[in-house]
Amino acid sequence: MTEPPTLVLDLEIRLLLEAIYQRFHYDFRGYSMPSLRRRIAAAMDRTKSASVSELQGKILHSPEMFAQVLDVLTVQVSDMFRDPPFFLYFRERIVPELRTYPSIRIWVAGCSSGEEVYSFAILLREEGLLDKTTLYATDISADALARAKAGIYALDRLQTFTDNHARAGGRSSLSAHYAAAYGGAIFDGSLRSNVVFADHSLSTDSIFAEVQVVSCRNVLIYFDRELQSRAVGLFGGALSRRGFLGLGAKESIEFTTEAGKFKRIEPECTWYQRA
Repeated sequence: MTEPPTLVLDLEIRLLLEAIYQRFHYDFRGYSMPSLRRRIAAAMDRTKSASVSELQGKILHSPEMFAQVLDVLTVQVSDMFRDPPFFLYFRERIVPELRTYPSIRIWVAGCSSGEEVYSFAILLREEGLLDKTTLYATDISADALARAKAGIYALDRLQTFTDNHARAGGRSSLSAHYAAAYGGAIFDGSLRSNVVFADHSLSTDSIFAEVQVVSCRNVLIYFDRELQSRAVGLFGGALSRRGFLGLGAKESIEFTTEAGKFKRIEPECTWYQRA
């Protein structure tokens, strides 16, 4: 009896993910299958592999090839001040509470190439809080972290960044925070002075700091329900009492095992508060 093509494909993908975990210790086994199918297809195209099994063979025998595939598996698309109402709520409603703390710690989980980190850093500078804030920017991709540390973005993205910043209640010109260099825009190095960039996997790693804010946007949508619950559990464990959790516009913790530990505080944006 011939198995349906999708079942065979999903079996090959699971075997590939197990091989990646055993060989390189990156765990994608809890990622949602629809997302994995798209990303694996992109990885096959990049590596000119005719099948998932061929891709697996190439990865296992070439760490350099795995680096290319990892970049595809972890790719996230973002903009500075993406979803401006999210940052406007943070500025108007959460920042006043943060002012009451002697020091502030914010975890940007799944920071990708850094747009979210710089958004928070610029906003906090405008509010006079950056100097007493530590931003933890984590991701599982070394290439993404390197791009984030560099803080260089294409010039054709700046108009979107600028529009978003204004809609997020920006108190300065975004151009005050970057200079043209290397064929793009490089953001002020002082914005990174309070940022700790670090490798961290929501699949396998544990809590590393107590924070008042966690921002993890457009990451949970790529996880299955079990991994979503694990990640939200990490966020809950890291957050101080009445700390804040921000998610992507299409994300929710409603169906995770950790939902009871939070209350949603903004119906239009996905901001939650730790009980």
